[in-house]
Amino acid sequence: MAGRYEGKLYRALNPIHAREPLSGRGAELYGGRFNPRGMPALYLSLSVMTALREANQAGNLQPTTLVSYDAQIDGVFDTRNEAALDAEGMDLAGLADSSWRDRMKTTGEAPTQTFARRLVASGHNGLLVRSFAPGATVEDVNLVLWRWSDAAPFRLVLIDDEKRLSR
Repeated sequence: MAGRYEGKLYRALNPIHAREPLSGRGAELYGGRFNPRGMPALYLSLSVMTALREANQAGNLQPTTLVSYDAQIDGVFDTRNEAALDAEGMDLAGLADSSWRDRMKTTGEAPTQTFARRLVASGHNGLLVRSFAPGATVEDVNLVLWRWSDAAPFRLVLIDDEKRLSR
């Protein structure tokens, strides 16, 4: 079951990577909860506070560059729909499993990464999922994108009217 996301999205970046706010290269190199190594992904948030929580999960708040985007993304799987999630062989506990990194290291791919691979293969461009960052509530939601461009059906445009990131 695929839906559409249309609206603003936010991402808090390490300033070292701030000049590449549309790159999924880090996730591609190292893997993430919802993308195996070798698969680019952008981890975005539906709110500024969620983006900050996601980027600063350990210790104190570190220097961060906050960016925003306009998005019109078709083919979005919503993990908050438990029936759809169950139909894809996943559940809320599996999404929240904090051992995904260890499982990726020992087996090559965590169950959440295998789940993401299946969604991509079935034509999904991304998934909506609650944040599992410390302090997050069910209201804190992320959008993980596997496909994005400046055109439909997975349009993601950085908001930088004053060209601040290119200076």
